[in-house]
Amino acid sequence: MRIQGHLFAWIAVFMLAVAVVYGLWSKEPVGTTALFLSFGLSAMIGFYLIFTARRVDTGAQDNKEADVADDAGEMGFYSPHSWAPLVLGAGAVCAFMGPVFGWWFLYFTAPLLAIGLWLWVFEYYRGENQNQ
Repeated sequence: MRIQGHLFAWIAVFMLAVAVVYGLWSKEPVGTTALFLSFGLSAMIGFYLIFTARRVDTGAQDNKEADVADDAGEMGFYSPHSWAPLVLGAGAVCAFMGPVFGWWFLYFTAPLLAIGLWLWVFEYYRGENQNQ
């Protein structure tokens, strides 16, 4: 995980340099803003990965003498199935269509978003996935 963190940190440094050069050279605000936002996103991901790498065990990707087989096995817990992201995604699509068709459309999509978010947050508090 440390390797990926450093990779994103170097991408952040590169994006910052490109954003400054592009902003001074072109004086175009939209592209400059997009490049600065890309810098911020890659810096956040890099910081998270480097910070998390200190708290977890060293993976095979951090060992220079590791084999591919050393990384085999369970990688973590993943939900077996869930309908909540589908409902939340449908609500988000409808919400993003609000400015297209009119802001009144958001009144009808807000309950869909709330239901999807509620389903996702409380997914492991009910049904077959309920913790004992």
